[in-house]
Amino acid sequence: MSVGIFGMESTGSRVFSGGIWEERYGYARAVIAGDRVIVSGCTATVAGEVRHVGDAYRQSLTAIDIALEAVTTGGLTCEDVVMVRYYVVEQRHFDLVGQAIGEVFGKVRPACTGVRVAGLVDPRMLVEIEIEAVRA
Repeated sequence: MSVGIFGMESTGSRVFSGGIWEERYGYARAVIAGDRVIVSGCTATVAGEVRHVGDAYRQSLTAIDIALEAVTTGGLTCEDVVMVRYYVVEQRHFDLVGQAIGEVFGKVRPACTGVRVAGLVDPRMLVEIEIEAVRA
């Protein structure tokens, strides 16, 4: 899966996707710190719209794709991912999100933490995913 419509850009130490929340809340999609790329939480929001409403699995794949696009813009690859953190709003979504993470990172085997939260910025969002990558 590839979202591919972001056209992320790097300013050297920051990666920006042009997403609506980045500008509104004053943050970067990712920060490049030495050999690390630390990616902010990603949801299935593309061009200002939440995609795959009601489908935690597909939202997860979209969020991961957005996060990995930031990693590659920052000069690293999927194989460099060392940490995945995900936040779900419903208990029943843990396995669906885990399935998506396993499909993408199953050979890489990064550390991973899953947390249930009361809600995300938009009630249509079911999952938020952040990742960290380190140059091997």
